[in-house]
Amino acid sequence: MFAPRWKKESRLLYKGAKKFLNYKRDLLTEEKVANIGETRAKLLEAIKAGDRDKAKEAEKLVAKACENALPRYRRPNALEENIEVFFVAIVIALGIRAYFLQPFRIPTGSMRPTLNGIIGEPLAKEKFPAFPVKAWQAVAGGRKYIYKRLSSEEERYILPHPTSRAPQGAPIPWIEQRQKWQFFTETTIHFEDGAVVKLKAPRSALENMGALDKEHLKHNMDGSRWWLVPNTIASGYTTSGDLVLVDKVSYNFRRPRRGEVFVFDTRGIKGIQERSDNPQGAGSHYIKRLVGVPGDNLQIVGSDLYIDDNPAGEKKIRQVMRGEGSHENWPGYQLAASEGRIGWQRFLDDPEDVLALKSREDQLEAGMDPIEATLRREYAAMGDNTRNSLDSRYWGQVREYNLVGPALLALWPFGSGHWGLIK
Repeated sequence: MFAPRWKKESRLLYKGAKKFLNYKRDLLTEEKVANIGETRAKLLEAIKAGDRDKAKEAEKLVAKACENALPRYRRPNALEENIEVFFVAIVIALGIRAYFLQPFRIPTGSMRPTLNGIIGEPLAKEKFPAFPVKAWQAVAGGRKYIYKRLSSEEERYILPHPTSRAPQGAPIPWIEQRQKWQFFTETTIHFEDGAVVKLKAPRSALENMGALDKEHLKHNMDGSRWWLVPNTIASGYTTSGDLVLVDKVSYNFRRPRRGEVFVFDTRGIKGIQERSDNPQGAGSHYIKRLVGVPGDNLQIVGSDLYIDDNPAGEKKIRQVMRGEGSHENWPGYQLAASEGRIGWQRFLDDPEDVLALKSREDQLEAGMDPIEATLRREYAAMGDNTRNSLDSRYWGQVREYNLVGPALLALWPFGSGHWGLIK
């Protein structure tokens, strides 16, 4: 503890040379091993004798013996060392993402006002700010400006989607929305004239801009043809959806709780998988509020969510359905609507409808083995903004194997009002 600094450093080198031998012994010749051993012995002798000058000379011999022990060895330069550190950091970050915390960007407004999706606002191009202002707004608040002419002086027809149709058999327009790298949302429109237009915003934001809303996107009586009216322009800006961190550990140690915000993937959710043009395609993730756990029977009566014939008692669910706290002036829970939801099955579109969630015991009684019965426990998910949410009212249950974890933190944008722990 009270040894001089030079002696501590010499001992560290002595130990380091031993580690080098242990790690590289299979690559070293007997002569090299013996040489390193001899230099280490001289260093230890100098340390015990308390001879600083002799220890310094022995340190040089030990370092040289180790450096020359392997062919083509050279001390890494600063650039190589930094690159190595960089890649180690990437590996650590990927490990954290895979097993502990994973970032997600929210693309839609289904969780407002708890969390924001990408919000679109109309704005004429001539009112766009200068580039420095745009750059600052992009960094501070994730604002992005969009200007795209989608139709000229004539109507522009959209191709029907090659695989998706409404229940009545009418084709659905080929307007795709997908997430890229979990952070960026893009809408693609396929036109009859062969053009493919891509817009870096979700469809809901483009509707808010007045580009894909009811005034501009039309269809005939039977829904067999869809088109954009003349002079349709997407002009305005989007504000980035909240970037959230999801806790991927907790569900390994506790059961999911009714009322928490959670993330799940869409594997095996039939209603979503069958809609190949759905806003978040197969294999993607959704974020909603967990409103039902295994064994629950759900109903929507008025703006209230009923669980087993009683209004839900969890604080956050009650705030949503009663318009309390941050949900003041919001409409509460709503039944599934047919308008704007062509092709989706509806599980809760009448106050008498019941969405039953099977427990492990229910699955065991149905003949499943214990492991499968556990993986197929069922949950229900709804957005806080149910008038603008594709959730369990349209595609049913989320199963145990779909669960990723509870949403933990809202990280960015800082000015959204949601920064911090997610409730």
